[in-house]
Amino acid sequence: MNTNILDMETLAIDEEERALVIIDQTKLPNKAEYLHLKTQGEIWTAIRELQVRGAPAIGDAAAIGIYLAALEIDADDYAEFARRFHEAADYLNSSRPTAVNLSWALNRMEWIVKKSEGKSISEIRALLRDEALRIKQEDIDICKKIGEHALTLVKPGAGLLTHCNAGQLATAKYGTATAVMYLGHQKGYNFKIYADETRPLLQGARLTAYELSAAGMDVTLICDNMASTVMKNGWIDAVFVGCDRVAANGDVANKIGTSGVAILAKHYGIPFYVCAPTSTIDMNTPTGKDIHIEQRPSKEVTDTWYKERMAPKDVKVYNPAFDVTDHELITAIVTEEGVVSDLEHLTSNKI
Repeated sequence: MNTNILDMETLAIDEEERALVIIDQTKLPNKAEYLHLKTQGEIWTAIRELQVRGAPAIGDAAAIGIYLAALEIDADDYAEFARRFHEAADYLNSSRPTAVNLSWALNRMEWIVKKSEGKSISEIRALLRDEALRIKQEDIDICKKIGEHALTLVKPGAGLLTHCNAGQLATAKYGTATAVMYLGHQKGYNFKIYADETRPLLQGARLTAYELSAAGMDVTLICDNMASTVMKNGWIDAVFVGCDRVAANGDVANKIGTSGVAILAKHYGIPFYVCAPTSTIDMNTPTGKDIHIEQRPSKEVTDTWYKERMAPKDVKVYNPAFDVTDHELITAIVTEEGVVSDLEHLTSNKI
């Protein structure tokens, strides 16, 4: 496929069909298929099964999804509407526990309902629609600002490595970790980009390599265990990754394998940057040890992507979706507010 990903919307509202429209990311890169999700069950499954993924995009999808739920609640009484809305929010929030943007977006939508007592149900629904669209637009604006700040950290022609997919497919536009790449590409920076394949679900191979190459960038796909070699060869000047949650002490949860890349970068003296909207900073989670790590099905390791099972039938499988990178390994966190290298700023709410 040679479609420029910037010409495609990761997710949108279809007002006429009352549907959340997403690109089915499980079909990429071989097929760009849009799904029209009309029920809460369909939206929950799409989030859980990674048809829509990436912390910001999950938040956007949840905001639109809970707005659609509000349209289906048959209640004229505020208390009954609020009760059923809260139940719907709790249900969507259970789909993926590690990405803080999911609960963050749903909390924003619930706040609209809580502060609207006394308004008609139709008025509340209109306010919910506005808030869902606001969350999506904020995502776009925030990602661009993250890219602008990150661009000050690198020079034209730099070699950049990224892990998993924190790109446009993980957000409404630009991505977090890839925003620096998109904006640099627009300015003619000619970055040399290396994308880890990101086992076991290959988000780097299927998604990052796809969207960056489709946008015309110089991107090289590598296996996860090749990161040390390209660093040792002197090909990498900086690492940029996204994240799903930042603890109050600056520890970061991101796709499994991220902490290993950070350890390698530290060894080779390469700056390691985490690109994170402030919405992913969870001041209620003291350290990375307090972040709940989602466990995924064993078949993702043993069967997915293979014509035949590639492991002994009864072998035990450990398949965490994320790992935690200690804040000592992080050079800086890049947010829409700026670059934070002194991670104590996180605990004092100075960003």
